[in-house]
Amino acid sequence: MSEAVRPILQTTIQERETVAESDAGFLWDFWYPALRSTEVRGNRLAKAMLLEVPLVLGRTSEGAAFAMRDSCPHRGIPLSYGRFDGQTLECSYHGWKFEACTGRCVEIPSLTSQDKLKVERIFAGHYPCEERDGYFWVYMSSGERVAAATRGETNRGGEGGAGPSPTGAALGIAAAPRLATFSEKYRITHLACELPAHVDQGIIGLMDPAHGPFVHQSWYWRSRHSIHEKEKKFEPIPNGFRMSPHTPSSNSAPYRMLQKYTGEPVTTTIDFVLPNIRTEEIRSGKLWFSSRATVTPVRRDLCRIDFVAAWNLLLPVAIFRVFAKKFLRQDQETMILQAEGLKHNPRLMLIDDADRPAKWYFGLKANLLESRRMGMAMVHPMSGPVTLHWRS
Repeated sequence: MSEAVRPILQTTIQERETVAESDAGFLWDFWYPALRSTEVRGNRLAKAMLLEVPLVLGRTSEGAAFAMRDSCPHRGIPLSYGRFDGQTLECSYHGWKFEACTGRCVEIPSLTSQDKLKVERIFAGHYPCEERDGYFWVYMSSGERVAAATRGETNRGGEGGAGPSPTGAALGIAAAPRLATFSEKYRITHLACELPAHVDQGIIGLMDPAHGPFVHQSWYWRSRHSIHEKEKKFEPIPNGFRMSPHTPSSNSAPYRMLQKYTGEPVTTTIDFVLPNIRTEEIRSGKLWFSSRATVTPVRRDLCRIDFVAAWNLLLPVAIFRVFAKKFLRQDQETMILQAEGLKHNPRLMLIDDADRPAKWYFGLKANLLESRRMGMAMVHPMSGPVTLHWRS
């Protein structure tokens, strides 16, 4: 391929990728949980999809987590069908081998001594990957996605790619999110459920404060009869907003039980941070409960709630999981019903004050994308602390 043609091809690919990303409404250049750590054992490869990108994941013999685009740059066959020896992935179609932690090609069996192709300049798509809190986290870099596509296209012309995917540290990427814990000993558990909806709908559903008495009715949580007016203070934080430390709702039995047990006030702090993370910390004396829920974009019509919680309360994991599973299932069933209505593209509305967090989310997302496009600092949609009122 001539030098004159390559820049045109690369620009075309980048424009195509950028349009696809914009149309899907995803936020790139963030960490996302791809799958549970328990799904990867020994030299076995695992498959996942994030932001409509198919991935193959695994661990090297030294235990290093890796994530590659599940597509051989030669003919596109999924690399997950190949063999992994603890260091390299071998494509099942032509035996091309790639280093797991860099994506660099190390062998093409069909080459002869007459060939001058520089194998080391060929790379499969590769993404930074870390293990945290029982998840494989993958940094979905838009640059990596474009570079992988460009390398694949240029390789067809007999030329090598642009070089290896930089590591997360080399790119100056902060470590993958970690769940906050406040003592050496604690219990931890993980739950997940799929929602047949775009990630935006999943996120605003996650932060919606008014659906509780209707979707999550139960004797141990709340009912329609317990609805009353609430006042909560919010403040801006980088890339998100915080429901300032406050006394939890009096119509929730678990909070009342905790205060009665410790004899000390119960406080809750809730954060939402782009692209998709809601964390909650509950403290009462020396006892604490910490949780993180992420709405993980799989496809534009499918997302997944990944929920992890840790605590030092006298609460067995098995009992907590029973109630938490029911809670998530209620949200899932509601989103399934909502998806039926959204198929017809109805006009929707957001109201104040109960829907203000949803408005902040859309503002944060739009302002982040604009700041990236213009190369300027992001403008936060909140000018300062705000007090909201609603009934739930």
